[in-house]
Amino acid sequence: MPFYNLKVAGIERKLPIIRINDDLDIASFVILGDSELVIHAAQELKKKIPEADYLMTAEAKGIPLVQELSRVLGMKRYFVARKSIKPYMAEPFVTEVFSITTQKKQVLCLDKEESELIKGKRILIVDDVISTGESIKALESLVTKAGGQIAGRAAILAEGDAADRKDIVYLEKLPVFPVEAAK
Repeated sequence: MPFYNLKVAGIERKLPIIRINDDLDIASFVILGDSELVIHAAQELKKKIPEADYLMTAEAKGIPLVQELSRVLGMKRYFVARKSIKPYMAEPFVTEVFSITTQKKQVLCLDKEESELIKGKRILIVDDVISTGESIKALESLVTKAGGQIAGRAAILAEGDAADRKDIVYLEKLPVFPVEAAK
């Protein structure tokens, strides 16, 4: 199996290159369980992100990063957009997203109670990797529906063309591998 050597926030990782469709391979970056990388990345992102009242991420891979980032910023609360409507959610705000890594349409939702806390506040959207930007757009939609303001968008990595975006903050670029080039 081929690998991509990544260095981010002073940490090195060997990422397996995996096929996600007939035309594209990506370096699989998973922060779940990688405390060392999350801690270092949060410290580095803290230096680059705009001021915000709250942080928001999508379930699930962004959760460790938003947890650590909120800790280093001294925030008492952050928000996680869930991938399904839960029984406890009263009148949830819902939007759809098609993520490159899940390969299918999903919903992202936010409880009405959480949306009340977001109303009128500056929200920083946080993810582990920004690639196509679809997850970010879905999170922005939830923030807007809740009456919040987008303070910015941040990630550990910007994958492929996302690295050319001027509206995101990230630590390192992550290339994509067209299948023809990978052979």
